[in-house]
Amino acid sequence: MGEMPQNRSRRKTKGSLSALVIAVILAGAYYLFGPAEETAPTREGLIPVELIKTIDGDTIIIEYEGKEQNVRYLLIDTPETNHPRLGKQPFGEEAKRRNQEILNSGRLEIEFDVGPKYDKYNRLLAYIYIDGESVQEKLLEEGLARVAYVYPPNTGHLDEYERKQAEAKKKGIGIWTLEDYATDRGFDSTAYPEGKGASSAPKPSSAKDKAKETFANCTKLRKVYPDGVKKGHPAYADRLDGDKDGVACEQR
Repeated sequence: MGEMPQNRSRRKTKGSLSALVIAVILAGAYYLFGPAEETAPTREGLIPVELIKTIDGDTIIIEYEGKEQNVRYLLIDTPETNHPRLGKQPFGEEAKRRNQEILNSGRLEIEFDVGPKYDKYNRLLAYIYIDGESVQEKLLEEGLARVAYVYPPNTGHLDEYERKQAEAKKKGIGIWTLEDYATDRGFDSTAYPEGKGASSAPKPSSAKDKAKETFANCTKLRKVYPDGVKKGHPAYADRLDGDKDGVACEQR
């Protein structure tokens, strides 16, 4: 015997009420809490990894495919911090500290190019990203790295890196404050004694002296020179040297 019409009607009514209750609950949740938070999508080609250690400005150790591996940043070079032959080079420590600071600020991912994944020292060759932003580009635009080790076909981001380098060079910041220091062959330590870095002034010259740089306050100066500047540097100003120790806007 078929179902009575009134029973079917009651069942439809209950179903409609249940759907209405669920809709009200969902609407209330949306009103109170807003839309559900979505995880930011990872750009295609980027591989999430875990940072183990920062070696210097262009080399780190990560956990990749279940083991610790050294990674050499593609297409850039930063000054040495403890080289067996070159020793400590100007801006080496600054590049290392800035690299570490960036790496600790978000999600670390790497990207391979189309060429070899390893160099002759068995180090991974990769582009480095924090929250989708290029670490290489950041170091170049802050004057803490130069474009180098260009070996096709691993040249996917070369044009953009060269643009960032040209901008930093034009501003005369970081490694570009030291005349003839960054060259196509590397960093010329012979012209600058060991230990000179971001707070060092360019070597004396006459017509080639750098123009004075003016910053409104220490916050703006540190964006270009994270460790402050010594007296004699183009960006030094007495008004920014609060304790009159010869170093303006140093970190404390």
